[in-house]
Amino acid sequence: MTNPTIQIHNVQTGEIIEREMNAEELAQWEVDKAAQAQRTAEEASRLSAKLAIYAKLGLTEEEINTLIS
Repeated sequence: MTNPTIQIHNVQTGEIIEREMNAEELAQWEVDKAAQAQRTAEEASRLSAKLAIYAKLGLTEEEINTLIS
C-alpha cells in the first residue's frame, strides 16, 4: 500500500511538488485522524444525550430541531 500524498506549494516560484508522506508525517496523520474520529464520536454522544432529554421533556420533533439548529 502506498502512503497518502502531500502537496508542497512554493508560492515564490509557483512550483507544486507532490510526494508520499514520510514515516513521521504518516504517524502524525494517523494520530490526527484518530483524534478527529474521537471528537466526532463525542459530538454524536452529546447530541444523542440532548435529544433524549428533550424527548423526556415532551418536546415535539419540530421543537427539538429548532433548539439544536
